[in-house]
Amino acid sequence: MQEYITVGKLVNTHGLKGEVRIWPETDFPEERFKKGKALYLFAPGQAEPIELTITSVKPYKNMYNMTFKGIDSIHQVEKWKGGLLKVNKEDRMPLGEGEFYFQDIVGCQVFSQENEELLGEITDILQPGANDVWVIKRPNGKEALIPYIDDVVKKVDVVKKKVIIYPMPGLL
Repeated sequence: MQEYITVGKLVNTHGLKGEVRIWPETDFPEERFKKGKALYLFAPGQAEPIELTITSVKPYKNMYNMTFKGIDSIHQVEKWKGGLLKVNKEDRMPLGEGEFYFQDIVGCQVFSQENEELLGEITDILQPGANDVWVIKRPNGKEALIPYIDDVVKKVDVVKKKVIIYPMPGLL
């Protein structure tokens, strides 16, 4: 079975000629959203993805306006609102040391460096500014926020889905 990664969300239509507005969910929008690139649309209520080829792309605020080959009417794209744009997992961009894809981090178990105690599971990643913040669901059901900084995150093993942190006083 083919695996995909999400690179954007179709949030709205734009105009009457089939143009759509995309919220990027990738660190590489300039690479992902180029004229001629293929994307796979996972539309609400559709079992199979729809392969689309980008024919035009224009940055708009924090989003992108796009058109696709063979799509020339608002009626063709209205039903796609809320759909996810994806690429094949094999097409992931290479990352540098200490960089990870969100989907590789979400679901990892988090353990204390001091005593290997299970602290919770990463459920989300926030990007408020200078560094990412990992949302951890604790065993008691509460959430904790862990900054992705060297002083806190000591080891990440995405293959074993395991993260070791130093829980600074007051962090949890």
